[in-house]
Amino acid sequence: MATFDTATSDTVAPRSADAPLTLAEPPARTLGLRDSLGLWGNLGISLLLPVAAVYVVLPGRSLSVTIAAIVVGAVIGSVLLGLAAAAGARERVPAMVLLRGLLGRRTSYLPTVLNLVQCIGWATFEIVIIAEAASRALGAPRWPFVLAAGGLATAMALRPLGVVRLLSRYAVWAALAAIVYLFVQVLSQPLPPITDGAGTSFWTAADIVIALPISWFPLAADYTRHNRTGRGAFTGATVGYGIATVAMFTLGVLALAAYGSSGLDVVDALLAVPLGALAVLVLIAVELDEAFANLYSTAVSAQNVVARLDRRVLALVVGAAATVLALAFDITSYEPFLFLIGAVFVPLVGVFVVAYWVLPTGHWNTSDTAPARPLLLLPWLAGFVGYQLTLPTYFAGQGAGWTAWWTARQSDLGIDPANGWSASLVSLTVAGVLTALVVLPGAVRARRSA
Repeated sequence: MATFDTATSDTVAPRSADAPLTLAEPPARTLGLRDSLGLWGNLGISLLLPVAAVYVVLPGRSLSVTIAAIVVGAVIGSVLLGLAAAAGARERVPAMVLLRGLLGRRTSYLPTVLNLVQCIGWATFEIVIIAEAASRALGAPRWPFVLAAGGLATAMALRPLGVVRLLSRYAVWAALAAIVYLFVQVLSQPLPPITDGAGTSFWTAADIVIALPISWFPLAADYTRHNRTGRGAFTGATVGYGIATVAMFTLGVLALAAYGSSGLDVVDALLAVPLGALAVLVLIAVELDEAFANLYSTAVSAQNVVARLDRRVLALVVGAAATVLALAFDITSYEPFLFLIGAVFVPLVGVFVVAYWVLPTGHWNTSDTAPARPLLLLPWLAGFVGYQLTLPTYFAGQGAGWTAWWTARQSDLGIDPANGWSASLVSLTVAGVLTALVVLPGAVRARRSA
């Protein structure tokens, strides 16, 4: 079983050093625990979470049950995120390059392509959320905020480690003050039982929360390769993102109880409290780090295929594309597809965690000569199938055939569509167990020969 830290003779780079421009250069190891906590705390502070709180609420049950589901989901998801973060710090490579050790170099191109689509989509979605919230807060047209958010997020992606240090020193405290203020205002209102909500069971509610930290798995090592220790990377991601996730989902649930709002109306409810516009504007500014992170990771993920391309050029191209998409398209109609890609990565987390942290697999080869391991595509695929059989990704309109096909397969297997299980935990378990069956025999033979 692997440990969090390994000995290294590499010197620590100056604090002013930033991320390498290509994969040919070694990463600067400048981030400590405070940097890591600040980064992941800020990434967890997102207006998407209060908006999504309606899907976590268990109608007709006490608020304590819903909050318990939030805490359980945040713990499970953030620990898995922390394990990916620690692996990035140990191996000192970006996330998609880290997957070469799991799947081989060329086979890692498959998750890389999926991650490129996911990152561009979520960057666009974040720009839209920022612009929409700012437009509501200031009563102005949305398009200037789209241009401003896209431009600022792209500029941040050019100097990522400088941005991380800025987030950990200043932005996290401003965000914390805004959140505390909004909590005080919301808790000053009566909190009647919530009668409307989309949660159908404790585990389906927890599943929504689990998905948020896990969605950062394909990006985590892009940042934690710059951590000085694996333990600091694990603690920063697990504690920083976990606490922020609990806080933001809980704020959304309490706002739903206090104001009877739903979905994006939660933002309007928070704007209505005294000085609420100022607090929301602070959170809007902090939300830029989500868009920045997706833009930077798009560039770094592309380097897994084209290692010598300058990440700054890639970031500029991707930032311009995301901004144009935010102006031209209704990205909310694209949201189910983003959730489908997220469901693809959930079982990959199970495969990776078992192969890297649990089984004695020896050296993790992330070089250009990393051999293909196509057998590990099978547990990944099986985990995805398990996810869809538990909870098919919902599509409306032209994509409704996907949902209908998986619902029919549930019927064929006698699976109740309202089963109340956590699709994430089912997927992780299926993928993890099958990974052990695939990898363990070879690992045992290698240990005996050694």
